[in-house]
Amino acid sequence: MLTAIRSSFQKKNRRRWLLTLLALPFVIHIIAIRYVPLAGWALAFFNYKPGRDLATMPFVGLKYFKLIGFYREDVLNALTNTVALSTLALLFSWFPMLLAILINEIRSRRRRMLIQTAITIPNFVSWVIVYSLCFCIFSSEGLFNQVFHTTNNVLGDKKNIWFFMEGLTIWKTAGWNSIIYLAAIAGINPEMYESAVLDGASRLKQIWYITLPSILPTISILFIMAVAGILGNDYQKILLMYSPRTYSTADVVNTYVYRYGIETAGNHLSYSSAVGLLVNVVSLIFLFIANTVTGKLSETSLF
Repeated sequence: MLTAIRSSFQKKNRRRWLLTLLALPFVIHIIAIRYVPLAGWALAFFNYKPGRDLATMPFVGLKYFKLIGFYREDVLNALTNTVALSTLALLFSWFPMLLAILINEIRSRRRRMLIQTAITIPNFVSWVIVYSLCFCIFSSEGLFNQVFHTTNNVLGDKKNIWFFMEGLTIWKTAGWNSIIYLAAIAGINPEMYESAVLDGASRLKQIWYITLPSILPTISILFIMAVAGILGNDYQKILLMYSPRTYSTADVVNTYVYRYGIETAGNHLSYSSAVGLLVNVVSLIFLFIANTVTGKLSETSLF
């Protein structure tokens, strides 16, 4: 008896070690990509000059954090654009969920897989390629203006740049993001739907009373993550799409940090690091607030 228990325990331990070794490369990758660069926050407290040893640079404390107040107009403009774009993204965050529900309602497995593949492909298209296509179609001399004989420059329209970027984001990511909701829907017990059918519930009622409540924890978690990232827009697309003509409405915190840290003469890396550090602290506060509120309302939280 003891031998059997010991053998079973050893098999379980061996399986755990194998799973740990399998996950180890991914853990190392996340640490190297996400956590090691955090050491760069130290630049915010030094008068850093590129190419020199940080240990030889003078310590200036909170000097660059105070300097943020000097550039407050630029910072406030970047914050306003960041919050506006993130709020717009939150307002349309339901779209991938709706997409997942509609895909799940397709009875033909072949059609369902075909549609899911088609709407997921844009996620694997680089933003550089997306920008190239947009430039060829929507620029002043693009295909759109040539076909309709107009002179509109969508990429340079600072009034509608928010909606244009959000539309591109939905087109590119909605299909991929719907996979999370599809996975949650797949975990719902089919017997619940069978019981609803016997009770005469329509498809809409099944979605409202079974599907949505069942995936509510997934919705809550994704909402928390979205609120936490409200100051961290996907700046790659903005960096490609915007121009000096649209700085006033398209410049967000991350692009502002990039421009001041890399493009501006003098390479103000210490100042841009201070702005980036402050934004991350605020994002962390948003995360705790969203997690607390969501935990009380839906009993679902990250921690």
